[in-house]
Amino acid sequence: MKAGCTSERRDPNGFGSRRRLTERELEVLKLIATGANNSKIAKTLFISENTVKNHVRNILEKLQLHSRMEAVTNAAAEEIRDW
Repeated sequence: MKAGCTSERRDPNGFGSRRRLTERELEVLKLIATGANNSKIAKTLFISENTVKNHVRNILEKLQLHSRMEAVTNAAAEEIRDW
């Protein structure tokens, strides 16, 4: 393989071949890990609760998970929690 080929690079989010989370999705995931509910996340990030729900849905879809708790557990296991 050629140097710099994308299949050789490690995903900076630590999720292997799964789709990369956006910076905002990572922020939401970090707040979920603190135990914050959608309302608290929305107030903290100055966004609507519907936007938070969309971010949570995208996180779960990208990580191929089914719950917020799985997402937090997965993040801890994959060592993306530098927070």
